[in-house]
Amino acid sequence: MSTDFKLDEFTPSSDAAPAADASERTAADLTAVFDVPVNIQAVLGRSQMEVASLLRLTRGSVIELDRKVGEAIDIYVNNRLVARGEVVVVDERLGVTMTEIIKDGDVA
Repeated sequence: MSTDFKLDEFTPSSDAAPAADASERTAADLTAVFDVPVNIQAVLGRSQMEVASLLRLTRGSVIELDRKVGEAIDIYVNNRLVARGEVVVVDERLGVTMTEIIKDGDVA
């Protein structure tokens, strides 16, 4: 016995429940991962030097970084670049304000 189906028999009808939209998700959907620890780094800049130069560093030594004053810093989560931001002072402590979220492939 052979059964033939038409394509329109497989399309959802108008009374079918709509699929869950990603924009409808809330923070409550992530409760399973709330307690997972992550490593966050706010990188002001980088510098390369030889070991001999490193050993000569003393208190008050200045290390020149590859960034300029006022330039955005990189914010990494688990060694993955996720945002850029600015250094801010909050109650005499340093902090970071995120100014740009980096999506996959947006690294420039």
